[in-house]
Amino acid sequence: MGIDQRREKEKQIRRNDILEAAEHVFFAKGYNQATMDDVAKAAEFSKRTVYVYFNSKEQIYFEIMIRGYRLMIGLLKQKIQNAGAVTAIESLRQMGDVFYSFSRQHPEYFKAIIEYETAEIDFESGVTDEARDECYALGEEMTEYLVGLLRQGMDEGEIRKDLDVVKTALVLWSCVIGVLNTVHKKEKYIRHMHSTTPDELVSAAFTLMLESIRN
Repeated sequence: MGIDQRREKEKQIRRNDILEAAEHVFFAKGYNQATMDDVAKAAEFSKRTVYVYFNSKEQIYFEIMIRGYRLMIGLLKQKIQNAGAVTAIESLRQMGDVFYSFSRQHPEYFKAIIEYETAEIDFESGVTDEARDECYALGEEMTEYLVGLLRQGMDEGEIRKDLDVVKTALVLWSCVIGVLNTVHKKEKYIRHMHSTTPDELVSAAFTLMLESIRN
């Protein structure tokens, strides 16, 4: 390994160390309460060193959100691989189940994704073009998969052919995000006022979504 390669490897290690430390800080204190001083202390670097690798707190949080996106997509791909050949409707239901499981097993990553999906933090001044482009690519990967399943379902005769597949994919994703955010933030209310568990509400919501696009 040459000197330049060694330096680049060391740079990536430091960068990952800072991200790991920042993740612990943000998840423990909350994004709004956490500071770059907190991140530097947790990473055992000076704040000046942290700024060498990340130009703002916004950039760090954005890249943590991207980590969550990658994890969620990885779980989805694993589910698809294990499921084998199934109908489009079955795949859509499995996709929803993966998202729900992810939101329960990785609530902090899910929270970061929700904040991205429901705001325009990608246009914060501290977010780099590279991070924004990567996030867009991950989002498009999700959209393209949904579009592919909708087209498959149309070919199978199970999904309405009058639907615009791109708009329908975006609507389905928005609905899933909304439902999961509701059960994440209002679980006690749902249980107390409506005697309904998050599992029951999510299942009912997914069924309603799928019935709305069935042929």
